[in-house]
Amino acid sequence: MAATAAAKNEQPANDVGGIAAERLRQIVARIERLEEEKKALADDIKEVYAEAKGAGFDTKIIRQIIRLRKVEQADRQEQEALLDLYMQALGMA
Repeated sequence: MAATAAAKNEQPANDVGGIAAERLRQIVARIERLEEEKKALADDIKEVYAEAKGAGFDTKIIRQIIRLRKVEQADRQEQEALLDLYMQALGMA
């Protein structure tokens, strides 16, 4: 009976405190690899913006265009209408 109780209290070799250590290592490694890829992509994007700036384009406007292209047309039109309304209210239009 003592052998059965001891067997129940033992954890698999790769479990620590009820955590599957190998699975955790795999997840952490994947996140680290993706973070490296994200940094590489960010560096590539930075280079493209530098290229655009070198070609005479305004990078702030390019960033704004990219941000606007992510928004649905109806939402963008609503935002533009509100912006126009607010600018009129402030005497800016």
